[in-house]
Amino acid sequence: MNILNNYNVICDHINSIKKINLVKNINIIIVSKTITIEKIQPLINVQHIHFGENKFQEAKSKWLMTKKNYPNIKLHFLGKLQSNKVDDAYEFFDFIHSVDSKKVAIRIFENEKKFKKNIPLFVQVNIGREDQKGGIAIEATKDFVEFCKRDLKLNVIGLMGIPPYKENPNKYFQNLKDLALKCNLSELSMGMSSDYKSAIEQGATFVRIGTAIFGERVSQ
Repeated sequence: MNILNNYNVICDHINSIKKINLVKNINIIIVSKTITIEKIQPLINVQHIHFGENKFQEAKSKWLMTKKNYPNIKLHFLGKLQSNKVDDAYEFFDFIHSVDSKKVAIRIFENEKKFKKNIPLFVQVNIGREDQKGGIAIEATKDFVEFCKRDLKLNVIGLMGIPPYKENPNKYFQNLKDLALKCNLSELSMGMSSDYKSAIEQGATFVRIGTAIFGERVSQ
């Protein structure tokens, strides 16, 4: 599999959508969980900077030296964020996409004072109302965003959501976009390998792509 060729194909697709729909800049987060730095290196060499990981220990063992050598790289935490792991995630990552409870938000607030960092955050919304998924309830999102921004002064820049599996994602992407507008947020983290084109057409500014670049991962 030619990873760089797959990446270039996706970039071409996104550039075509941008021209047709006159959308603003789209950030591709390459989801690199379980992928070795050796396989990621060609993407770094073409100056791609946004990469996403789901587990702190794996990310740190893989990226610590690479981030020192390539300080422009931005690491995005995409996984479920347990409150007892916030310290680790906040110290090492540049973006967090899964803020979904007051307990986590308060822990981030405490880390901001500790590390004197104010990193960009996304509030995760349970846009499909699925019991097995994390995320703030749709109805509670506006109040939660206001709590994070007004009371804790957190740097919440947008919303993140994942549509239900095997359903048409368009209505969920549109709903998330509408919700972001109500919350006065401009960034949307939505869309993955199977549906990133639809997500961009509905307003995504960050898309999370792994399988379309690296192929199917071996289950761990």
